[in-house]
Amino acid sequence: MGVSEQPPAAPGGPAAEIAAGYAFEGAALDLGALLWDGGCHPDAPIRIPLPVLNRHGLVAGATGTGKTKTLQLIAEQLSAHGVPVFLADIKGDVSGVSAPGEDGEKVRERAAQVGQEWRATGFPCEFYGLGGTGPGIPVRATVTSFGPVLLSKVLQLNQTQEQSLGLIFHYADAKGLELVDLKDLRAVVAFLVSDTGKAELKGIGGLSTVTAGVILRSITAFEQQGAGDFFGEPEFDTSEFLRTAADGRGIVSVLELPAVQDKPQLFSTFLMWMLADLFHDLPEVGDLEKPKLVFFFDEAHLLFGGASKAFLASITQTVRLIRSKGVGVFFVTQTPKDVPSDVLAQLGNRVQHALRAFTPDDAKALKATVRTFPNSPYDLEEVLTGLGTGEAVITVLSEKGAPTPVAATRLRAPESLMGPIDAAALDAAVKGSPLYGRYAEAVDRESAYEKLTAEQRAAEAAAVEAAAAEEAAKAAKAEGAGARAPRRKEEPSLAEQVVGSGIFKSLARSIGTQLGREISRSVFGTARRRR
Repeated sequence: MGVSEQPPAAPGGPAAEIAAGYAFEGAALDLGALLWDGGCHPDAPIRIPLPVLNRHGLVAGATGTGKTKTLQLIAEQLSAHGVPVFLADIKGDVSGVSAPGEDGEKVRERAAQVGQEWRATGFPCEFYGLGGTGPGIPVRATVTSFGPVLLSKVLQLNQTQEQSLGLIFHYADAKGLELVDLKDLRAVVAFLVSDTGKAELKGIGGLSTVTAGVILRSITAFEQQGAGDFFGEPEFDTSEFLRTAADGRGIVSVLELPAVQDKPQLFSTFLMWMLADLFHDLPEVGDLEKPKLVFFFDEAHLLFGGASKAFLASITQTVRLIRSKGVGVFFVTQTPKDVPSDVLAQLGNRVQHALRAFTPDDAKALKATVRTFPNSPYDLEEVLTGLGTGEAVITVLSEKGAPTPVAATRLRAPESLMGPIDAAALDAAVKGSPLYGRYAEAVDRESAYEKLTAEQRAAEAAAVEAAAAEEAAKAAKAEGAGARAPRRKEEPSLAEQVVGSGIFKSLARSIGTQLGREISRSVFGTARRRR
């Protein structure tokens, strides 16, 4: 059945059954109105219960079908219900959620079609930027916190190199060597393949010089792309995303990414770090009346593309378990096939915008998408290719956790500005935030690089001192050579005594001792934060 426009009639038969499936008793978000038999039915609202938003979801559809506006619509209503939201703004057009929308003929027409009482409204927002690149409060992570699994993804390491990087992190963790920035990681890698450090990993497999060279070159290339600024301190506290405004509305956290949209591997993996950090910091809470946070993971296909088995397994487990901590995750991408089946199976709420079928691959993707929906009275292949902008096929979880009937839906119009705010207004919002002073300036404190450098200098100084002492001893011996005495077994020289002493060995090998508390890691390999 298509969705071409006709005068609406009261829904009956299958349409009435679909509408009844969305008649929830508790708090819910209003998504739009039912499309059936060519008409839009404002008396048949399509909704999603607030408590099930931590059961995760998928917003999918071809480019230009309205996915971003759907995110904006959902984010507005979550904020109004007191639920904080995280959004990634890749194209720079989501900042408008902070400003009232603009009234106009198209907005009024859409509102009338879906039975919406539209009011121009702005919502409380905070704007962030990765490492201070572009507008926004800088978001940084330490290398230690980021962990080997995520870092291997952004460095594009193969499985063997990823395992070696994991060994390097294991060593640094065990010795309490905190890797704050990339120069710390470089210093530890260089130490572990040096004459002094080689023995440190011998018992657990060692680190080959070739693999270490690949890792070091990858780090260098990564830094040359300007990515070094994203790692360091002060490290961003992801609990900032859980805040509400003074009026009780949830704060919408917008990560501004236009300045780094040419680094998709980096920003998509950083989004996963944020989610993983939240996962291992938040307590178990079970099912709540409303989520603590809803996290929209835009351009999700970038996260999964080329991912290792360890990476995919970690994503799957994080998504599976974070629900019980009150966090809902919505993946946003073009087709459901972009999301691995183990992750897709955990996404209870679906908003599927139009798909195109211009090529054989498109047709195959369309059929695959249809198979992911419950049985429906719609001809979904026809409907999905005929949907207009701002229309979608929806199925969500009911209050009892059962899937609702599939509903073709005309979505509501966002009440905030559908476009970016002025650059000056964005800058003022960033500089006026109470968080700006906390994260604006980077800090370079003592960490692995400084410790290793200090140890190396101390060892070199001791060696120089020992050599000088040996020279002095030889000179003294030469002066007393005239006095003959019975030949005895030669004692170790002073230099040999110093070099062989526990003090010198401690200096030369002190990186092999416990320099600090061992660092523990979560299921995703990210370090547990010490707050």
